[in-house]
Amino acid sequence: MMCGRYALEATKRELWERYLLGEMEEAVEARPEIFPTNSTPLILPGNELVHHRWGFVEPFAKRPLINARAETILEKPTFSHSFRTARCLVPATAFFEWEKIGEEKLKRKIAVANLPIFSMAGILKTYQDEKGTAYTAFAIITTDANDQMRVIHDRMPVILEPEDEAIYLDKKVDPKLVSKLLKPTSRQLLIQ
Repeated sequence: MMCGRYALEATKRELWERYLLGEMEEAVEARPEIFPTNSTPLILPGNELVHHRWGFVEPFAKRPLINARAETILEKPTFSHSFRTARCLVPATAFFEWEKIGEEKLKRKIAVANLPIFSMAGILKTYQDEKGTAYTAFAIITTDANDQMRVIHDRMPVILEPEDEAIYLDKKVDPKLVSKLLKPTSRQLLIQ
C-alpha cells in the first residue's frame, strides 16, 4: 500500500487563497495526520471545496481502496469511469511513507519544496451506505517514485503542478491527455 496517510495542516484562509475558492460554508481544521476512511477537504471543478471519505468501498475488497495506479487508471473497471468523469484535487501539506531500514520501519514525512499546499490527483465515486444514503468517496492516484522518493518507496502520490490543476479537473479534456499528467513530480521533496 502506498500513500496510506497524509497531512493537511492548513487554515481555511490558506486553502481559500491557494485554490481561489468561492464562498465557503465548510469548516476546515488543520489535520496533522489523515487516515483512510476519514472525511477530508477536496477541491472540485469550479474551485468548490467539499469533504468526502477516503477510500473506495468495493464488494471484492477487504478494506477501502485508497490508491489507484496511474499506469492502469484508464483500464481498471474500478477506477476508469471515475477518472474519466469525476476527478478532484486532494490538498495536502505532506504525505507519509515508511522507510525500511534493516528490520525497522521509519515513518517519513514528505513535503514539497516551495509548495506549502500541494494537490494530489484524486478520483471520486458515489456509494450507498447500509441505510441507502448516498455518499462520495475518493482515492489518490499513485505513480512511480521519483529519484528522491525511490530510496524510501517505489511509489508516490501524483503531485500535480499548480498550472495543471485546472486541466486535471476539466471534464471536457480527453482523459488520455489528462493521464499524461500522472507522472512523478520533478519538484524537490522535503523529507523528514
